[in-house]
Amino acid sequence: MRLVRKITILGLIIPWLVSAQLPIAPDLSSFPTNKGETVWPVVPPLPAPDSLRPCCAFGYDLKVEALGVPLPFYRVNNVVEADHLGEHHYNDRLFGAAANLTGLSGEQNGIIYTSRGGFIDTAHVRDTADMTFYLFSHILPQLGKAHDILLGEELSARHIKLFGFTPPQDAYQRYLLAARLAGYLAFQVAAWHEIAQWYGYESVPGFSEGISAFSPEDLYSNVLGARLAMTLILENHGASVSQYNLAMPVILQQALHQLGAVSAQETRFHFDMLDGQWWNSHRYVPEKFLVLKRNYETSDDRLPTIVPGDTVPPLRLRLSESVGGVALSLLGELQLWPGHSMQSLPAPANPYYTFRDFPALAHDAQARDISELQATQ
Repeated sequence: MRLVRKITILGLIIPWLVSAQLPIAPDLSSFPTNKGETVWPVVPPLPAPDSLRPCCAFGYDLKVEALGVPLPFYRVNNVVEADHLGEHHYNDRLFGAAANLTGLSGEQNGIIYTSRGGFIDTAHVRDTADMTFYLFSHILPQLGKAHDILLGEELSARHIKLFGFTPPQDAYQRYLLAARLAGYLAFQVAAWHEIAQWYGYESVPGFSEGISAFSPEDLYSNVLGARLAMTLILENHGASVSQYNLAMPVILQQALHQLGAVSAQETRFHFDMLDGQWWNSHRYVPEKFLVLKRNYETSDDRLPTIVPGDTVPPLRLRLSESVGGVALSLLGELQLWPGHSMQSLPAPANPYYTFRDFPALAHDAQARDISELQATQ
């Protein structure tokens, strides 16, 4: 019994010691930089990260209703701190959804305010990091070959379309290109998710996600996630899922501190200052207009949504548009083909939507939100 207890304690302590000593420096320059020229071992092609991390509605201590009936004494906290984010688990199993929803996954997710990155949603950071890691594991072995990577439906059938091309002869340039392309495409997946939520997609049938669509912190958090995953890949933290899982909380913590993460109390203060402007504390989850401020920009060249009165210059984060003079848009794209249940999403004029259609879909969503919100006031 004592031996079992000692083994259990060591199993908890050793990963913490390893992660605490990992030499990982987040790359938060505006454009991604290339560190080193080493081709590291790569994890075998991964299963898709299909399980759920609950997105956080903007605000804190949120009241909740189900089927229009308020749930007394139940509140959604939403606020986290950079030094208490728990573990990271690559989201590849169905039971992961239940674990995340019940708080048993070991991850601590929520929203944190930073002086240079505005509000950050750690669930969005982790999700896009996982998608980048997943895509990289599939792109690198097939780099240059025309093929599709099929994802699950979100109002549409999501196809990652990789076009045929002649890859670089240099091994590191191929490795770098695969990492950059993975982050570029992972962000398109994230941007589509915002659009799909607005047009009626529901991860849990019957539970509207319109409240979360285009939330002001979402897509900046997604760019951050892609950037962090690319750094891990390029700095030898992607040879296995366990290695990636150990490294991700370390680099996330360091990135949040570099962005100027504040305490939970200060995050709540910033929420309070925006009550009535960016969110309405009197409304209930999942009422759509609990969130009053949205960011409909779908580009991967992003500034955080600026909080009124901020004096610290915001940090612009971008993803690469090209590598070695080759435009990534010529190498691959996310294609959204008509799905089985498109809700209020109009059928595409062409056979499918791509990232080129995102601004028009988002602009239409914005115009309709303005009209609907005005009608409720």
